[in-house]
Amino acid sequence: MPATPPAPPRRLASLSLVWRFAARYPGHIAAACASLLVAALATLAVPQRLQRIIDQGFAAGGTDMAPYFRYLLMIVVVLAIASGLRFFFVSWLGERVVADIRAAVQANLLRLAPRFFEENRPSEIASRITSDTAIIEQIVGSTVSIALRNAVLAVGGIGYLFASAPKLTAILLLVIPLVILPIGLMGRRLRKLSRSSQDRVAELGSLVSEVLGAMRIVQAFGQEGREGTRFAEAVERSFATARQRILLRGAMTVVVMLLIFGSITLVMWEGARDVAAGRMSGGTLGAFMLTGVIVAGAFGALAEVWGDLIRGAGAAGRLAELLAEEPEIAAPASPVALPLPATGAIAFETVRFRYPTRPDTLALEDFSLSVAPGETVAVVGPSGAGKSTLFQLAERFYDPEGGAVRLDGVALPLADPAAIRARIALVPQETVIFAASARDNLRYGRWEADDAALWAAAEAANAADFLRALPEGLDTYLGEGGARLSGGQRQRVAIARALLRDAPLLLLDEATSALDAESERLVQDALARLMQTRTTIVIAHRLATVRAADRIIVMDGGRIVEQGRHADLVAAGGLYARLARLQFDEAA
Repeated sequence: MPATPPAPPRRLASLSLVWRFAARYPGHIAAACASLLVAALATLAVPQRLQRIIDQGFAAGGTDMAPYFRYLLMIVVVLAIASGLRFFFVSWLGERVVADIRAAVQANLLRLAPRFFEENRPSEIASRITSDTAIIEQIVGSTVSIALRNAVLAVGGIGYLFASAPKLTAILLLVIPLVILPIGLMGRRLRKLSRSSQDRVAELGSLVSEVLGAMRIVQAFGQEGREGTRFAEAVERSFATARQRILLRGAMTVVVMLLIFGSITLVMWEGARDVAAGRMSGGTLGAFMLTGVIVAGAFGALAEVWGDLIRGAGAAGRLAELLAEEPEIAAPASPVALPLPATGAIAFETVRFRYPTRPDTLALEDFSLSVAPGETVAVVGPSGAGKSTLFQLAERFYDPEGGAVRLDGVALPLADPAAIRARIALVPQETVIFAASARDNLRYGRWEADDAALWAAAEAANAADFLRALPEGLDTYLGEGGARLSGGQRQRVAIARALLRDAPLLLLDEATSALDAESERLVQDALARLMQTRTTIVIAHRLATVRAADRIIVMDGGRIVEQGRHADLVAAGGLYARLARLQFDEAA
């Protein structure tokens, strides 16, 4: 099911995801907390030492100030070391937690069926894994540490203030509810804006990915101006949302800081009157003032990091959605083992199916087809007839809503999908070449294959010559989507990958459509030899490539309308004969 945005997170509950991953490293958390506590206590010790210097050092005439400043210097050294350790441990936790979340999200995405990626844009998902995890990294590696440090300073500072000047502290604390109230009221609106801002950023990433991936089409049709305008409009929408967010956050900071520092100023005024009246020492007032500034700064920092924590909660919520997705296609609790030896026999029994994204259109209707071991069956028909759907169901990317698909006699839902796909080699119509070396692209069919096997598959697919001509041979980087290869070369790499898999069931979806005449003949010869020992289903629009098939299935509207050999179907004068006339100019 699609990942639907949830309601804005209630306070910071969504950050529980971050805690689950951080809790795997209790030693680093303990070290970070210990160093943070020491740094905070050292900071609070500075005002106390200042009080001693003023009340005792100056009171003695200032003749022997060295011990007082020696202790102050020791506090500074402890503060510096503890702060450095705090930075290291919290930064390490931030990087580690983000790495673990990214790996977990990707691992869960790899389990999901194609339907999820039809209903959720992959580029938007990629944005979550990158930009949202970057926010999480900031939260764990910085914001949480700042929040905890300032919380300790606030609590410890208030305790010290009570001990040194209870009356002034009581006055100061009266203003705290005035500070908390705007945070609560404005924080709700800030949560919604933070979520919207992250969605806008994800939209930008998705748009960039889409346009850059189709740059040749954009330029070929002269749509640079339109795409620039579309992106500029998306940028403006993102900026408008961000402007609202930062305006609200700025307003919240102004209100909180004004209340805090305004109240401190008034309290200091009262303290000055107490010193003048002899009710308080100058050192106590000085320490109170410095501690009050620290406490005020702590509350101010907490007001600022609240916005970051809200953004982090939004990011964690979006990532939690991806982690919570369950695959629709999964292995049963006790999967049935596929029989040995594998024969590749496949059967479609009164299958009824429609794509989730097109629920009103039947892709297959009461479709039945049995392909015997070693048989080569060609499937032809007009676009939209349901040909490629057969391959989607055979590999169990989807389950039919009626009927059954069986591989070697076992209904696919009863078996492990990995075991099913291990018996199938696929050459898709849209060739996929990874941004990796030629070697890695070839051995995607069988990762443990050695170079001898790779070259044998390349020879069989007529790919060896151009692979040897690459600058670094099999170690040559092929570029994004195989940009360094021609269309025909990319398709021959895909064919070699399928040959290397050496599976009993071979699925060829327009496997030679991008080849020139000579290369097509060589590949067809190789495929003919390969098919002799394998069950093969060939989808083709070019009927010349399927004349020699054991059986030709003609599909239209999700049904089989004809089947037989080429000559018989031409003589029958039906749909196949009409397609043949268009391609061969043959008489019925």
